[in-house]
Amino acid sequence: MTDDIWKRDEIESPCVKICVIHPETKLCTGCLRSLDEIGAWSRMTPEVRRQIMGELPARADLHKQRRGGRAARLKRA
Repeated sequence: MTDDIWKRDEIESPCVKICVIHPETKLCTGCLRSLDEIGAWSRMTPEVRRQIMGELPARADLHKQRRGGRAARLKRA
């Protein structure tokens, strides 16, 4: 018996199984994709997925800033 039977072509994905959508950026805090990108991911071509994955590092800066905690929430309200 060989392991060839169990090999599959998996869809490349940046998912890290931390699925929380940031309330302001509307991006997943784990993989940095938008809800639209996450929902369409399995239907995208490998080229489009690679393009989006190339853009993800630049999106990380959007989540590095603290939002201000309770004081900022009260200020926005």
